[in-house]
Amino acid sequence: MAYDPKSPHAENFIDDAEIRATLAYADAHKSDRELIAGLIARAEDCKGLTHREAAVLLASDQEDLNEKMYELAKRIKEEIYGKRIVLFAPLYLSNYCVNSCVYCPYHRENAHIRRKKLTQDEIRREVIALQDMGHKRLALETGEDPAMNPIDYVLESIRTIYSIHHKNGAIRRVNVNIAATTVENYRRLKEAGIGTYILFQETYHKPSYEKLHPKGPKHDYAYHTEAMDRAMEGGIDDVGCGVLFGLNLYRYDFVGLLMHAEHLEARFGVGPHTISMPRIRPADDIDPAQFSDAVDDATFAKIVAVLRIAVPYTGMIISTRESKASREAVLDLGVSQISGASSTSVGGYEKKERPEDDSSQFAVDDDRTLDEVVEWLLSMGYMPSFCTACYRAGRTGDRFMSLAKTGEIKNCCLPNALMTLKEYLEDYAGEKTKKEGEVLIEKELAAIPNERVRETARRYLYEMQSGKRDFRF
Repeated sequence: MAYDPKSPHAENFIDDAEIRATLAYADAHKSDRELIAGLIARAEDCKGLTHREAAVLLASDQEDLNEKMYELAKRIKEEIYGKRIVLFAPLYLSNYCVNSCVYCPYHRENAHIRRKKLTQDEIRREVIALQDMGHKRLALETGEDPAMNPIDYVLESIRTIYSIHHKNGAIRRVNVNIAATTVENYRRLKEAGIGTYILFQETYHKPSYEKLHPKGPKHDYAYHTEAMDRAMEGGIDDVGCGVLFGLNLYRYDFVGLLMHAEHLEARFGVGPHTISMPRIRPADDIDPAQFSDAVDDATFAKIVAVLRIAVPYTGMIISTRESKASREAVLDLGVSQISGASSTSVGGYEKKERPEDDSSQFAVDDDRTLDEVVEWLLSMGYMPSFCTACYRAGRTGDRFMSLAKTGEIKNCCLPNALMTLKEYLEDYAGEKTKKEGEVLIEKELAAIPNERVRETARRYLYEMQSGKRDFRF
């Protein structure tokens, strides 16, 4: 076997020898000021870096150059995404699972966690609770169990979610985070109108991966790692990757993550739409202390910054696994999407569970309400966005990337973000949030580059005050 980013086989495009050679190269050049400075300078064109170049920046021990790296990450984030931060929430449908993942309390050996699968009526109640907060985007989550959570159940649930319109609420985008499946099932998910298909690799180190997944379908490293290829073959052109930092040596997984992105670009012409960066958290019978490769906050911030430099047009997600302080520290370094007011329990939105009934997949470290999160973002000058326009207008995959890379996306993203924020302010916000949001809208409206788009957006915003909704470019 040899490293080949165009190969459809996992052990060719995630090549262990190439990762180890990359890490050795990074170690040998971590103090090479000329190389590091040159990489930072070259990355200013927003065209990204290779996995080997990014590994050098991550390894860099030159503090003054690291500061320049952080400054560059902030500039790239500002150039491409502006101050927009997209908000979403996970929705857990079922925690039945046939796998034995040692880091997840849904593992099949856990005999005391409460097992639950939502009925369609229960899904309706969960979705109404989410709509009443103001959410427009969901990420569906289920355990892997072909009998309890078959693809037909997931598809029926998606239809249910899209059908619910409560007051001014509607879920306009459903992303799906379910186990690796077949091309045909991905095709069915695409036909159901999903947004992004999300699947975390957990770790790219094959021996560790197999040890962490000792039993069940997820034990098959190649089938899992090649899932994004099958999703794209099934017509899903927006896919989301991620690793669970803390399970394995973080630098190995960092390189593997970028190699996976390069593979998708090489084979399909478009890399991942999003990259998620979760860190291991406590959960039912899971103690993070059993994993020796925990990533501290300073290292985590560096990972975020270098990823933003390496894959500038890829959305980066940080969830409520992280604390308010941790999320605040990395927002301007590259993060473009965050969850808010999340529950990781099955049925956790409609009503709070008793401790003995808890079915959480992991402990949430940021438990603020959605309005508190929105107000927090506004107070720091960020623009909370619930936008789903690109997906509904067919601006996905390479079509989205071409708009992003030319800068034309600003004439869509900025006004659409403003209008979804206005919807939130009119229908859900507290008085303080509404006041701060209106100030931000007026300020950012003037920043829309195209005059015609700017004036149309101004008219739409005015019409929203009389009850009209769902304008988009």
